[in-house]
Amino acid sequence: MLFDRDGTLIRDVPYNGDPKLVEPMPGAVEALGRLRQADVPVAVVTNQSGVAKGLLSPDDMDQVNARVEELLGPFDAWAICVHDDGDGCTCRKPAPGLVIRAAAVLDVSPRDCVVVGDIGRDMDAARAAGARGILIPTPQTLPGEIEDAPEVAHDLWDAVDRVLNDVAAAVPAASAPWARAMGWSRW
Repeated sequence: MLFDRDGTLIRDVPYNGDPKLVEPMPGAVEALGRLRQADVPVAVVTNQSGVAKGLLSPDDMDQVNARVEELLGPFDAWAICVHDDGDGCTCRKPAPGLVIRAAAVLDVSPRDCVVVGDIGRDMDAARAAGARGILIPTPQTLPGEIEDAPEVAHDLWDAVDRVLNDVAAAVPAASAPWARAMGWSRW
């Protein structure tokens, strides 16, 4: 599962460069613990344009991310875009680059990923990468983003329930012998 950071895993503090301000969202520790116990890889996909704007340094961002891991446990991958909207990168959500990058680190296809976020950009990035998107609305989520979301969960616990129920119900697909011989991994 791929998670947006601000507003999804931790309280959104705009352009936060202070690790002391990191506060987990309600249920985040427990929800991530359930995923780890079920051996579901967890990753963070996050836009951090404050670096491009000069509002925080890369080191500030790294310290905040270290605090996130200290409070929520280790993540299997981090995919971070430090660009601003006008930079024209392919990684900044709503572009699919972060989802594709995290999936590659996890050695899965983006189609096998679930992106959990709190705004439309998160859902658009999931859609663009071919991943499943689950929106967890916050007071900052716009009504149109909720209406356009492919799936809406009440909170992190609900999103994790949905994914774990689907994992339990899934029947593993047999891969073609030639795919294994070529070294391909579900792409």
